[in-house]
Amino acid sequence: MSTMRTLWTSAKANPVFMRRLNGWLTIFWIMMIPVSVATGWVKSVVYVSALSLWALVSGHWSAWQAARVEVHQDDDADVAEVLDEIRQLRAELARPNSPLPDSGPRKAMRLV
Repeated sequence: MSTMRTLWTSAKANPVFMRRLNGWLTIFWIMMIPVSVATGWVKSVVYVSALSLWALVSGHWSAWQAARVEVHQDDDADVAEVLDEIRQLRAELARPNSPLPDSGPRKAMRLV
């Protein structure tokens, strides 16, 4: 069980693998449509229930993955904003005869 959990954890962290897995599962379920109709499985309550549960799980999983991507994008945007501020501060300090910004501990040091 521990091996399966480790394998699943590493698979979830690999976006290429997850994209391929979801692509193949999509193709599988598309191919199952005519098979389900031909065999009469669509008239089975058990089959339709299992299919509905799969749809529910996969839909929530997709929404969760999308939310994770948005969180990472927000984090990246925050980091980019801080990096821009650092670059601007460095450029300001690199200019000859530029006054130091009046904020933070430097302001306190100049007053002393």
